[in-house]
Amino acid sequence: MNKNILFCILFWYSLEKKLSTEKEQTVTDTLSRNIDTESISRLYKRYTTRPDFDLHSIEIQLFRIFEDEVHSERPVVLRYKPQIIYKLAKFLTGTMKRSASVGIAGETASGKSTITLDIIDTIKVFADEFNAGEVITRVNTDDYYYDRSEEVKKAGGMAEFAKHYDFDVPEALELDLMCGHIQALLSGQSVMLPKYDMSGTTIRYDNYTLAKPSKIIISEGLFTLTEKVRDAFDFKIYVDIDNEIQKERFFVRANERGLGDSAHSIYENASEKAKIYIRPCRSIADIVLSGEAQRSGYKIFLNKILSIVEQLHYSK
Repeated sequence: MNKNILFCILFWYSLEKKLSTEKEQTVTDTLSRNIDTESISRLYKRYTTRPDFDLHSIEIQLFRIFEDEVHSERPVVLRYKPQIIYKLAKFLTGTMKRSASVGIAGETASGKSTITLDIIDTIKVFADEFNAGEVITRVNTDDYYYDRSEEVKKAGGMAEFAKHYDFDVPEALELDLMCGHIQALLSGQSVMLPKYDMSGTTIRYDNYTLAKPSKIIISEGLFTLTEKVRDAFDFKIYVDIDNEIQKERFFVRANERGLGDSAHSIYENASEKAKIYIRPCRSIADIVLSGEAQRSGYKIFLNKILSIVEQLHYSK
């Protein structure tokens, strides 16, 4: 019997035996959580009958990368759903032919925008090194806030308007439009994205930025994983953070923006609405990232995954 086939049979047999006897279901059990017996049987059959083992080997590499990270001293990844390993392997190997969409959500001051920009920067550096062209397109959730500029003028300014209008609910954004734009990009169409003025005017400029389809469509925001738009994403990521650290970050930012005494009421409202709309997204996320990790940690982790891309598509 071919040694590779024998290895796969033994691997999945030992895995199936472990799953049948394991009583404690922890987040990082070996490919066990949320995989039922039928799924294991299907995977066992797939890996013992097909001649091409590339996908299998990539899954093993990804599994090790994620497990090493989860168990590291200061992990970037706090938890992940084992099923996401298979999906990621399909995209990396090209088994899944279309573009991939990534949605990142978290509370205000959780670090989601910084993480997103670091992901984009790391991928662009990799793409430039291998002359891969434009491989990632950003769709900013904040740009889909409704234009309320006329109402702000009538109220006599943003401060008065904000007393009677809630920006911390999904209904404050045109998420249906955002979902449509992401689906269009995934289908290979270019779209014109809106641009929202965050300076306090609440003006939204429609058809402002040309976005072209690419290998990865990424979006981040408070409500990126809420019901209206979550299904547009192949990979759902939630950024988690300790409440005290998040609060400290919020007030530093509020001071920089000159919010004054209103910062306290804004924070309290944002926290209350987060309990309803944002924190529940953690449970549906495929990957939960730490909003407290060193920025370099995210890049190191991502570069480990990109090394697989190099191995698959750019090694001679």
